[in-house]
Amino acid sequence: KICKMISESVYLILLFICIGFSKMNIVFGRTEVIENTLNPDFVRKFVLDYFFEEKQNLRFDVYNVDSRSSNISKHSFLGQTFCTLGEIIGSAGARLERTLSGIPGKKCGNIIFTAEELSNCRDIATMQLCANKLDKKDFFGKSDPFLVFYRSNEDGTFTICHKTEVIKNTLNPVWQSFTIPVRALCNGDYDRLIQPFYFLFLSHDFIGEFTTSYRELSRGQSQFNVYEVLNPKKKGRKKKYVNSGTVTLLSFKVESEYTFVDFIRGGNFQQNFICVFVCIVGNPAQPTSLHYMSPYQMNAYAMALKAVGEIIQDYDSDKLFPAYGFGAKIPPDGNVSHAFPLNSDCENANCVGIEGVLEAYYECLRTVQLYGPTNFAPVINQVADSAADVLDGSQYFVLLMITDGVISDMVQTKEAVVNASSLPMSIIIVGVGPAEFDGEYGVHSTLMIYTFILGK
Repeated sequence: KICKMISESVYLILLFICIGFSKMNIVFGRTEVIENTLNPDFVRKFVLDYFFEEKQNLRFDVYNVDSRSSNISKHSFLGQTFCTLGEIIGSAGARLERTLSGIPGKKCGNIIFTAEELSNCRDIATMQLCANKLDKKDFFGKSDPFLVFYRSNEDGTFTICHKTEVIKNTLNPVWQSFTIPVRALCNGDYDRLIQPFYFLFLSHDFIGEFTTSYRELSRGQSQFNVYEVLNPKKKGRKKKYVNSGTVTLLSFKVESEYTFVDFIRGGNFQQNFICVFVCIVGNPAQPTSLHYMSPYQMNAYAMALKAVGEIIQDYDSDKLFPAYGFGAKIPPDGNVSHAFPLNSDCENANCVGIEGVLEAYYECLRTVQLYGPTNFAPVINQVADSAADVLDGSQYFVLLMITDGVISDMVQTKEAVVNASSLPMSIIIVGVGPAEFDGEYGVHSTLMIYTFILGK
């Protein structure tokens, strides 16, 4: 939380952590963007591992967001502060207030940190709410309401945990359903107080509030989940005041969020190997090619496949790996394919063990003609479709992509990665050869960039 900032604007905070003996600061995460307020209260939390025996140095930088660019140098620096994680946790009520500095001769405001130990609760709640007959706030129209959820802390204070979208020009808003971890709502304490507030957009005028708990919300749509929205100031000065509207819970659903270990313990951990071979420097018969089949040593692709495959194959029970290639013309018609089985068996692409994948790869090089472009998106989408069919925690998919650094469909690839981010699958991209791998770093940072720009 930031108090008394320089001017009413658009704010963003970056968290840096200091690592190693070199004292190098790296970006750990960034908050969402808060608009049109001098006292932004950020929803996004930073989850850090706390080590009592270590001094964990933190740096917080505050920026005014001047554009939609994800490049932080394009925005205005407003101040920074330094502290340790131990200082926050060791403060009274785990609440620490610091003064921002960094701009000579200017008061940059204050920043407030709060910390809480997370519970092991991994449930995810999805809910939708609507309101009816809210107070009219706009002089020329109705209202532009949004809803902010606060959860109570152990010291009696409240911390923001969710904010809905704004619904323009209505007194009867129906907000989109949203998903939130249960531990963000109540940290596993089902009776912990949750206090939603209604605000008017732009001026952030207060409409009213009500209180509930996770236990009450979990009852779902019922007479118990229709709440009166009350404005304490109006209630105190108006004898005939009834309420400032009502809010109704339309739906509530709880699902468990499975971890990587949960999938492994399920006994059906499945590896999906996608071998990417793109001939940029010649054909496999030429020594300059990354696919060159030397009689004396493995080529770069084979070494990468063997090195990574031998590590992750231990998590597979049957050691049968579907292996594909793409970026090649396939006999007998010479059609270009971006997902063909290395063993040439369209009915069963499984190879027995890593050695079986290597054998299929070598044999494939003798029969297909390497051909661009290198499109990653179709392969990611193919595995994502399989993962989307198994959401009960019984299977986990690993997509291994080996590339020489060129991605032809970068926009589509980033979109595919974002769409697959909620599925039980991981994507491992291994680069081989001397090429620059800027594209792969772009894919790696896609989720953070999309979160910053689009708010996904």
